Amino acid sequence: MRILLAGFEPFGGEAVNASREAVRALADWRPEGVALSIAALPVSAARLEGAVHAAIAEHRADAVLLVGQARSRAEMSVERVAINVIDAGIPDNDGAQPIDVPVVPGGPAAYLASAPVKAIAAAARAGGVPASVSNTAGTFLCNAALYLACHLAATEFSGLRVGFIHVPRLPEQVARHPGTPSMALATIIAGLQIAVEALRDTRCDLAVGRVGSTETRPATHTGGCMSLTVPVRDGRRRPTIHDFPCAAEDVDGRPPPAITMFQRGHA
Repeated sequence: MRILLAGFEPFGGEAVNASREAVRALADWRPEGVALSIAALPVSAARLEGAVHAAIAEHRADAVLLVGQARSRAEMSVERVAINVIDAGIPDNDGAQPIDVPVVPGGPAAYLASAPVKAIAAAARAGGVPASVSNTAGTFLCNAALYLACHLAATEFSGLRVGFIHVPRLPEQVARHPGTPSMALATIIAGLQIAVEALRDTRCDLAVGRVGSTETRPATHTGGCMSLTVPVRDGRRRPTIHDFPCAAEDVDGRPPPAITMFQRGHA
């Protein structure tokens, strides 16, 4: 399985970006059964579409896991949905600040990620990494990258599985911003490793209640079951997620679902 892992360059006056640092650290990692490649994406509304397309095409990815930095996140956030709008709160690295413009003119209002978002979040939590499923990727370029990858899966790269993970800033970044959350680079790296392995091993997502700060409980379902084993790390045994029910809809091999209701004129 060919998996592309992509982070973002620094932005907003920062010298580093936690997503790029973590992705770079995995450049030489060779997980079993995965041909892993990495890329860095520009924080540029004008250049992002071309960069996402080029990275997917160059690496002939079967799945892409995008990673971005979010200053307000205190845990690894596995994004469920991307919306067709850029409403930038700050300028990008080209100095542009698009307001209320579509990511793809004429595209659907939103796409759902086709990566197993609940399985990834649950595996990360079982492996000791704080994580949850998020229902908003924001309206800046992280959301745009997820939307673009999903749109490419739906229109050009059939069968491509797409996911996005927001990570907190690094401790050295928040030293200048007291009271804001951070996560150690080693923890982010471990979380991304778990996410890649869950993406490799998960045929369909978990049919469970919300994966987050509350207990994860199996939901009523009509699908089959799966086993997801969290690998042992640092010589310590990790908990195993066993026989969670799969979601009834198996997204493996299908493009991400488009959401067209409540579509505004520009979407």
